[in-house]
Amino acid sequence: MIEFLNLKKINNRFQDEITERIEAILNKGWYIQGDENKIFSENFAKYCGVKYACGVANGLDALRLLIEASGFGTGDEIIVPANTFIATILAITYTGCTPVLVEPDINTYNIDPDLIEQAITEKTKAIMVVHLYGQAVQMDKIWSIAKKYNLKVFEDAAQSHGAKYKNKKTGSLSDGAAFSFYPGKNLGCLGDGGAVVSNDKELIDKVKALSNYGSDYKYHHIYKGLNSRLDEIQAAVLDVKLKYLDSDNERRREISKFYRTNITNPKILLPQVYDEQAHIWHVFAVRTQERDRFQKYLTENGIQTIIHYPIPPHKQLAYKEWNNRSYPITEEIHKTIISLPMSPIMTDEDVQTVVRIVNDYR
Repeated sequence: MIEFLNLKKINNRFQDEITERIEAILNKGWYIQGDENKIFSENFAKYCGVKYACGVANGLDALRLLIEASGFGTGDEIIVPANTFIATILAITYTGCTPVLVEPDINTYNIDPDLIEQAITEKTKAIMVVHLYGQAVQMDKIWSIAKKYNLKVFEDAAQSHGAKYKNKKTGSLSDGAAFSFYPGKNLGCLGDGGAVVSNDKELIDKVKALSNYGSDYKYHHIYKGLNSRLDEIQAAVLDVKLKYLDSDNERRREISKFYRTNITNPKILLPQVYDEQAHIWHVFAVRTQERDRFQKYLTENGIQTIIHYPIPPHKQLAYKEWNNRSYPITEEIHKTIISLPMSPIMTDEDVQTVVRIVNDYR
């Protein structure tokens, strides 16, 4: 079986370094908001090319805190791609804001900039882009629209650690960005984790307070906050793995290039890339009109796959008030998408086997 993602093998490469850092934390006896968090936040901000970062408990909280710290709430609208993981939408509705769904570009799967302007109203406050599957959104048009209408720009960068647009990494392309460090991400911890990054010190200071019970210093609460803190162990794990992120991303690019060069089955539609450095291949998503049959065939031939994602947000029961809406491009993607194995520990033989079996599908 060629696994979709073997987290044990991925993390075993760093076992000695991780163990050393965890033992130091145990010996120190400080588990929350200590030196490891400070070190990782500084290193991750530097990696992204921004001044500040604040670790939080998970990616959903990072999105939610980014919106709340920006001062948005009930009555405010945020433009967001219809084709995204539901966390992007949940973060907007958690804060009382209204998500305004915009269709993606069928070629990149990211929000279609040409459809944004018609969705703007007097209530619109921000555009939330999602660098879906690891490919950076082409931001020039987004910023042109945002400046025209005086809107904030946010990034849901949960899947794009290290992707670049015009030589600037995701996280540095907006007023503020949210990352997830869920174990399966290109930079993943050994549990849940997330971060908000920005060049805006006031924004990050507010995120820090909101994520710590609304407290700016101990037992002094200036906001109605929540408890969403990246613990010391996860911060240490992430700091170890951050050093290897670029090399892991390069291996993913190599695998992607081999897939895109050698998969020739006309029934399989390959992903399109506008710039090799713009994509870090969090997943390698292809499309086919015979998805269920194709997935069954791959499973029978020892290839594990995952569907990202089978049901679009507007068809989820959680948002049943949207269930009668129609977003045909989004629906087409969610009906036909399937992700092939992709990880930095795949061998050349694994990759060649995937290609051979995909090409043999009839």
